[in-house]
Amino acid sequence: MRPPWHHRAVISPEPHELPDLVRDLHQRALPWLPAGQASRLTWGPAVEPGSTVLSCRRLNRVLEHNPGDFTITVQAGTPLVEVQEALNHHRQWLAVDSPWGRGSSGSIGGLVARGLAGGFRHRYLGIRDQLIGIGLLRADGVAARAGGKVVKNVAGYDLMRLFCGSWGSLGLITELTLRTLPLPPQRRGLWIQGDLAALGRLSRWLLRSSLTPERVDWWSGPLAAQAGLADQPLLLLSLASVSPQTLEEQIACLGEQALQAGPLHCQPLDGERLEALQAIGQGQTTAEPAWLLRLGVKPGQAEQLLAAPCLRQLPLVLGAGSGLGLAWAAPDACLPAYRVEELRRLCKELGGYLTVLLQPTGAGLAAWEDAPSRPLIEAVKRQFDPRQLLARGRLPGVRPLT
Repeated sequence: MRPPWHHRAVISPEPHELPDLVRDLHQRALPWLPAGQASRLTWGPAVEPGSTVLSCRRLNRVLEHNPGDFTITVQAGTPLVEVQEALNHHRQWLAVDSPWGRGSSGSIGGLVARGLAGGFRHRYLGIRDQLIGIGLLRADGVAARAGGKVVKNVAGYDLMRLFCGSWGSLGLITELTLRTLPLPPQRRGLWIQGDLAALGRLSRWLLRSSLTPERVDWWSGPLAAQAGLADQPLLLLSLASVSPQTLEEQIACLGEQALQAGPLHCQPLDGERLEALQAIGQGQTTAEPAWLLRLGVKPGQAEQLLAAPCLRQLPLVLGAGSGLGLAWAAPDACLPAYRVEELRRLCKELGGYLTVLLQPTGAGLAAWEDAPSRPLIEAVKRQFDPRQLLARGRLPGVRPLT
């Protein structure tokens, strides 16, 4: 069901029309919402009803790829899957996770605007760490650039980091330059399942060890059950190397350590099976849920989170090294709002937070709460958008009205 604020007529102008259109919206003081492919407009807080949705889906070209320098420059509306396909021809890739959810929709600009890094950040860091340069339109339609391909940062701000995770509240991203990496020639995986305390011991050993997996993800029991495994927590590991022998040695080492940690079952995975499991953990086999929650806790508190009664019925994937992840509930799960608030309180007790990306109509929960730095966030917003026209009601770190 579409929320009442959803703007059905998304505007998708040609690239040369964008500056004039943004200037017109600014001069007429009309609220508007920047968007990429406009495939996830329902995520996060509602924006002011009647806001114009300005999509960059026509800004969809790869502008420059320098394989030798390992950089690529793309327009912000380019789907991530198309960027990866273009890089694959040169045996390169962007070391970022696809946007959560079924289908291949989702632009590179939208991914940066939300800043929701997945499990690959364990080895490759987050999306903002892949950024080299950014091009954008300010709220008044003036073009600006920062980072690679030079041009001074406006007012001394690090624009790349400000715009990563800004949810369209500061300006419209039009162009991005990112670093690429060689595509790993060999990739294997391993899932380890069993007693939660034993898994915790193994996770702590692994994070202190010299091994460098691409990702180490906690899965809750319900998510493991969705994959046809036992309804118990597990650790899913992705390993990459140029040498098959190196991968076999790492898998053998992990198997031996699992035996020492406790009663755990290990199952090596070939590349195809690993990819299939990662797709389940990224929601690519899941219909749109009633609830989609972004969780963050201190990494050392993951076991306590997974053991919590309020999470026992929810599929959850959580980075072991970062403590960041996603949980969701199907429409027929009948998850009441007070259970989500209970989970939010628990995350705060464990040194983290909870963001509501999707919720049923009428649930009425705030998508996020006030950050300690709220005064600074609002001051930055006033500098970039004095008329407060961009994404009204959707400023990260400022609790929205419900």
